[in-house]
Amino acid sequence: MNEKYPKGQPRGRWKHLKQIIQAENYQNYPPDEPNYVNIESPPSMHPCKRICDITGYEAPYYDPRTNLRYANAEIFKQIRSLPNEHVQRYLALRNAAVVLK
Repeated sequence: MNEKYPKGQPRGRWKHLKQIIQAENYQNYPPDEPNYVNIESPPSMHPCKRICDITGYEAPYYDPRTNLRYANAEIFKQIRSLPNEHVQRYLALRNAAVVLK
């Protein structure tokens, strides 16, 4: 570490994205040249991750009765004890508008 930062010299500071964009002066680049501001990427080829509706952790399971995703058995017990209106709200947050009977 002593070789990288000799004594008496300041260490490098981190820049925020806004500072980098202003320093690079992207307005002067041609519009068809790719840069950090106008880059477009194709859709991902990987499947999207399934996230637990309650905790936000990765969810390998889902409840077939409520269609909610869950991460472990403890959350499954909580999901089964939820009233139907709360389940509907969780599904609406995920844009999975399913009417449960």
